[in-house]
Amino acid sequence: PTMSSEPVTNNRARKSDRDFIFGKVIGEGSFSVVYLAKEIHTSKEWAIKVCEKQQIVREKKQDYVKREREALNRLSGIPGFLNLYCTFQDPRNLYFVMTFARKGTLLKLLEKGKTFDVDCARFYSAEILLAIEHMHTNNIIHRDLKPENILLDENHHILIADFGSSRLDDVEPECESSDEYSDKDDTESDSDELKAHMKHSKRKRGSFVGTAQYVSPEILKGRRSSKCSDLWSYGCIIYQMLTGFPPFRGPNDYLIFQKITKLELAFSSDFDCKAKDLVSKLLVLDPRKRIGADDNSPYASIRNHDFHRGIDFSALRIGDAPVPVADVNGTCSEDMPSTDEPFKFSDNVKPGLNAESFAAMIGLSSDVKTENVVRTSEINDYSNISKEEKFSRLEKQKSDVWHQFTDDELIIKRGFVNKRKGALYVPRRRMLLLTTGPHLIYIDPVQMVKKGEIPWSKDLKVEIKNFKTFYIHTPLRTYYLEDPEGYALKWRQAIEVTYNNFYGN
Repeated sequence: PTMSSEPVTNNRARKSDRDFIFGKVIGEGSFSVVYLAKEIHTSKEWAIKVCEKQQIVREKKQDYVKREREALNRLSGIPGFLNLYCTFQDPRNLYFVMTFARKGTLLKLLEKGKTFDVDCARFYSAEILLAIEHMHTNNIIHRDLKPENILLDENHHILIADFGSSRLDDVEPECESSDEYSDKDDTESDSDELKAHMKHSKRKRGSFVGTAQYVSPEILKGRRSSKCSDLWSYGCIIYQMLTGFPPFRGPNDYLIFQKITKLELAFSSDFDCKAKDLVSKLLVLDPRKRIGADDNSPYASIRNHDFHRGIDFSALRIGDAPVPVADVNGTCSEDMPSTDEPFKFSDNVKPGLNAESFAAMIGLSSDVKTENVVRTSEINDYSNISKEEKFSRLEKQKSDVWHQFTDDELIIKRGFVNKRKGALYVPRRRMLLLTTGPHLIYIDPVQMVKKGEIPWSKDLKVEIKNFKTFYIHTPLRTYYLEDPEGYALKWRQAIEVTYNNFYGN
């Protein structure tokens, strides 16, 4: 299949990437990257989501893109959602120009302060509920609500994003009846059903939607989603705002899913009692029995719950949101860049998404080609090193904490990466070592144990997805890796230089 050649546009004057100066990467997905960009005619800043057409077709995500555009069109202009300014395309990419959420995501705000106080959580709970009401009134089920998909504007008010997994038009008016949910203990059959559905999901890409910690049990088991599926995710978010972590956690997605289907839900002794009551009524296995299931939008039973007592839903977006104390004081984790400081666009970058803008985004001079962002001279050539020189360097390397994993080989490149086994697995933080030999070794930095090695062969290939994500293809499997610092291109060149030294050009 191929992407339609018809222009993707709306009623505004047709635009192209040359109408914008691209500044930096602010988000990414499996087939898209979101950039902060400035419109050259107005100097207004926008978030531009760039979707690669070939990747969309390869991942069979055409419907995903269509749903996102349709949902954004329906919700543009409604408080609590990103406005879709315009869309356009070129032979390679699709472009969505949207509101720039200056304060990042709800997840980042949570990471700064770890938890919200009850008043702050109550406020954001009310704003999220309002957004859910608007979505459901417009016949949209989001199906992937989570703190990462809740953005914040300059006043810290929420903006719901990422509608690719949503259901449109055919939304059930009410939550479905579910005879399969009962109080009897059916753990073994549930486990078998869960394994079968996960196995099926691997075969049929796209049959599973949502994110492990927030997905409702009915979606997890492959049953039809309803408006109540969003209410389940909403309950998970309230829980996380007050505790700092989702209610269902585990070392991998399968164990998380088992906890969801068994409703293994626990509250600490200091969890707010009113919030506990609301969350407990939202996180119910039978979607028909969740609070709000019998309401017509707006969700009166949730609005009138004791947890929301004192909230004026009509005045929520007037003025600034009650930012957590940690954010007011400017405290944040070491790896958390401030979102308050305005980004300075380079004066030397021409409009458009091109080699010059790519080079500027990774801090290189504008004459560096994106295909060669790391000069070969920056990567040590060990192909002709003498035994004496190798011995000398190894002696110096022995003071390195990672040397113990090298089998007395020299470290060419090292760095922390997030490694995935596949789509149904949570990422694992690993130290990746590229050594002479050659070897690609990945290590658990907490337990300080070698977890495995990526096998070298003439068929080894490195594929760049974006600045952070890269795949290493071997004859037997593909390794999915992400460099959180955004140096995927440097990894590719280091591996390719080593490959050429070992196998020849």
